[in-house]
Amino acid sequence: MFISWVPLSLFFGCIISQTWGVQMSWENWNAELHNQGNEFGKSSSQPHIIFILVDDQGFRDVGYHGSDIKTPTLDRLAAEGVKLENYYVQPLCSPSRSQLMTGRYQIHTGLQHSVIRAAQPNCLPLENVTLPQKLKNAGYSTHMVGKWHLGFYKRGCLPTQRGFDTFFGSLLGSGDYYSHYKCQGPMCGYDLYEGEEAAWEQDRGLYSTEMFTQKAVSILANHNPRKQPLFLYLAYQAVHSPLQVPARYLERYKGIPNPYRRKYAAMVSCLDEAIHNLTLALKHYGYYDNTVIVYSSDNGGQPLAGGSNWPLRGSKATYWEGGIRTVGFVHSPLLMNKGTKCRSLIHITDWFPTLVTLGEGTLDEDLNLDGYDVWETISEGRPSPRHDILHNIDPIYIKAKNGSWKAGYGLWNTAIQAALRVGHWKLLTGVPGYSDWVPPQTFLNQRLTTRLHNERVPWDRGKSIWLFNITADPYERVDLSQRYPHIVKKMLMRLAQYNKTAVPVCYPTKDLRSNPQYNGGVWGPWHKDVREQQEEDEMYNNLFTNHLGKKRWEKKTKNTKLRRG
Repeated sequence: MFISWVPLSLFFGCIISQTWGVQMSWENWNAELHNQGNEFGKSSSQPHIIFILVDDQGFRDVGYHGSDIKTPTLDRLAAEGVKLENYYVQPLCSPSRSQLMTGRYQIHTGLQHSVIRAAQPNCLPLENVTLPQKLKNAGYSTHMVGKWHLGFYKRGCLPTQRGFDTFFGSLLGSGDYYSHYKCQGPMCGYDLYEGEEAAWEQDRGLYSTEMFTQKAVSILANHNPRKQPLFLYLAYQAVHSPLQVPARYLERYKGIPNPYRRKYAAMVSCLDEAIHNLTLALKHYGYYDNTVIVYSSDNGGQPLAGGSNWPLRGSKATYWEGGIRTVGFVHSPLLMNKGTKCRSLIHITDWFPTLVTLGEGTLDEDLNLDGYDVWETISEGRPSPRHDILHNIDPIYIKAKNGSWKAGYGLWNTAIQAALRVGHWKLLTGVPGYSDWVPPQTFLNQRLTTRLHNERVPWDRGKSIWLFNITADPYERVDLSQRYPHIVKKMLMRLAQYNKTAVPVCYPTKDLRSNPQYNGGVWGPWHKDVREQQEEDEMYNNLFTNHLGKKRWEKKTKNTKLRRG
């Protein structure tokens, strides 16, 4: 049963106008749309694009994958669209987001290692053209709501400098859902932005899932769908830790004994209702019939925080299937084959060329994309142009004690963490990460840390290389590296070829100047380039000169009066 946050009669009127300053009632807006429709004639052939990226949703944590969590909206949208059942992302936040924004593998942007930390002077390299920039060039109005997590150490890294007309959301990877504060070690600060400034005035302490949805609806209400195509990137904070949710959502899951799973399930339900309200708004404001909705998680779930990837192996932050194969679907009236499943290989880098082409933009050869246009694969069921995926090569992460060039047949140092998919085959080297299978009954315990029901895999075998036939063995239970050494060698050679195209890793040490206490208590840009520093120095010089001139004038005037006296 659908439980809205507010009465639906208020949702599109009072709540929007009170919270976001939309002054126009639905009736006036409808009339305005009608008038504008007559003025501009037929709507553009360019579709509106809504990209919904959720955070840490596990592979199993959607109703149509057999979850105990109720997701009626996601189930319906996926059933009426195309379910992506061979869909891959990256195992962590920043890597997935960088590849979505650029259509390029991490090895080609320097973001191969870990995530972008709050105190690091690092961001998505400025020389990379982004998805919103290409869509903006194609005539789109571009908006972002939600989590950025692609760096902010200087102004040029911010979303509004990377192609978005507007931005409302957070810059960091996580934070409190209500207060929007985040601590990184001893450094703590506020993290909610409107454009390029802290959103103090817009912050009413709302739960972020509801707040971001209301902002998205406000954007839809203030845009004319007939006049200009719209790109909305809605990157929810949910369901990333900390596990916080309005109490009313917990009631339906009081039968789940594990507190982490119970809160997590409630967060997913709140997210599902958010998507319901967004879908209502798309229909209400005249977008829906010409809209493509893409739904994706950024990585696998974290079992220790309540997420489930069963029956896949591993979790978030690993290169096992549970870390990189995730929930995804496309919903649109524009799809040719609705109500189907796409089992072709698709990767998050593919959205860049797919959406730019769909939006009638241009793809220049110098972009050096790693993604493919897969719209015909999704919409019409045609074969995917993609046959392989470089999951990653991380030359900094070399923790495999038994890894060596010898173990890699002299072709590759298996101490290096790397993962590659070619056709049916998947190769892993180094330490892929936490490798247990975590079945649903694990969450029947009060504590997950006991792992009583987990299928443990001992690491005393001294392994640093694995080979799986993912088509035949999607749960990675049978290592075939010893049985098919010739396949291993071919894939190691492929890894080496990819590695030749890699740029150096950019993972700088933290900069203490990032401390929010030096920026009014707000996480935000702290590094200034030469031009910005010159402009700031000039401003202060002018202020000083004006102040000094005023003092001299006052002194001169005073002396004149004394002489006259």
